[in-house]
Amino acid sequence: MILTSSLYLTFLVILLIAYYVFPKKMQWSLLLIASLIFIVFSTSNINVYIYLLLAVLVSYIGANLIGRVKNSKSKKIIQIITVCILVIQLICLKYINLIGTTTTNVVNFLGANANWKMLSIVVPLGISFYTLIAIGYVIDVARGKTLPQKNILKHMLFVLYFPQLTSGPFTRYPEMEKELYVEHKFNFQNICFGFQRIIWGIFKKIVISERLAVIANNIFNNYTEYNGISIIIGAIAFTIQLYTDFSGCMDIVLGTSRTLGVKLPENFDTPLFSKSIPEFWRRWHITLGAWFREYLYFPLGGSKKGNVRTYINLMIIFLVSGIWHGTSWTFLIWGALNGIYSCIDRIINKNIIPKLEKMKLNVNNLFYKAWQIILTFSLTCFAFIFFRAETITQAINMIKSIISINFINIKNYGLVLIDYAILFCSLILLLITSIIKQKKDIRELIAKQNIVIRYAIWLSLIMLIILFGYYGIGYDASNFLYQKF
Repeated sequence: MILTSSLYLTFLVILLIAYYVFPKKMQWSLLLIASLIFIVFSTSNINVYIYLLLAVLVSYIGANLIGRVKNSKSKKIIQIITVCILVIQLICLKYINLIGTTTTNVVNFLGANANWKMLSIVVPLGISFYTLIAIGYVIDVARGKTLPQKNILKHMLFVLYFPQLTSGPFTRYPEMEKELYVEHKFNFQNICFGFQRIIWGIFKKIVISERLAVIANNIFNNYTEYNGISIIIGAIAFTIQLYTDFSGCMDIVLGTSRTLGVKLPENFDTPLFSKSIPEFWRRWHITLGAWFREYLYFPLGGSKKGNVRTYINLMIIFLVSGIWHGTSWTFLIWGALNGIYSCIDRIINKNIIPKLEKMKLNVNNLFYKAWQIILTFSLTCFAFIFFRAETITQAINMIKSIISINFINIKNYGLVLIDYAILFCSLILLLITSIIKQKKDIRELIAKQNIVIRYAIWLSLIMLIILFGYYGIGYDASNFLYQKF
């Protein structure tokens, strides 16, 4: 079911009516039914239902077995077995062809004549999201941070809660237990704020992201025809496209959940204003970073076992994050670049910045902060070339074009003049709202205005979506980029 479609909005309105009209003790049951309906409308492939059911059953059985045994060693064994089953399912469905082709290439390089036949496997939308959510739940139960859920249907709701199913954010059971199973009274502000956020998310996706996608796709798909500045424009366009696409998706997801009275964690905090790569990752895909820190970085020792071990742990985190994002070695390089950035940043902050401060050099002035933001954005765009490129060769050739002295050959990027004007104005609006968001809650700010101004703002935004939404050739509103991960 497409989050920007009229079908989804109709589905949500019908759910809200039933949710607040029926007895409140039925609310969690309605959410489960709605989640199952969402899955059915999203895919008709019976295998997907089996994969989802397997993740639910494995995490449910594993957590409850952990809750029953008293011996800590037994708990650990059950935890390891449960997590391994979930990970193996993820690997088999998502990475088997990557493993097969890589192994074949290595074997052939050594002199053999092997051939890997690509397997046709239907990968469930959001498998990387719900798998990590289920793994985190099992680990939390094993650590004694939460009790296992005895009701399998309530557990199914936690794993398959429809707003977060395909794109996150990552949630933890102790927090969601307080949100999903309690009774929620009708709250008009929740309805208003929820739909306002949904509208803003649709605006970012359809008006901004889809236009940037045309530019990025034209340049990346025909990179041999472009040089220098055009490749840089393509990298910038893709970075902002990905941000408006993913954060727009999160606006719809969090807005949907807000209308139901269920609070989900924020996943973005204006990351393009970050002054360092580590700060960028604290503000971009926040819940994924939190998951990796809690369940991988800290168990590896975090930063408590010396500098060398810290750098190794950072590299492991980013390499795993890279391969989590996609089934190509380009994602691994993207992760490695971010790991290297983070290690260098740590070295600078531990060794160079203190010396500059001792020399009484002001490292907090406006110009230095501006330089930090520009540098961080540039490094991010550079790494995203690998994220977007189809192959390592393509990414390398595009980088060669950037560092060449040929900055001419600027061509049309697929949009007409009016689209560039709309895109420019929309980006200015996004910039202004992002700046305001740094200090104030925009929806609270708008809510304080009189009723005429309030409705004028939101009706204007709806009209902008209707009039200026990009529905060109090849448009597919279902293509939220992170759904494929």
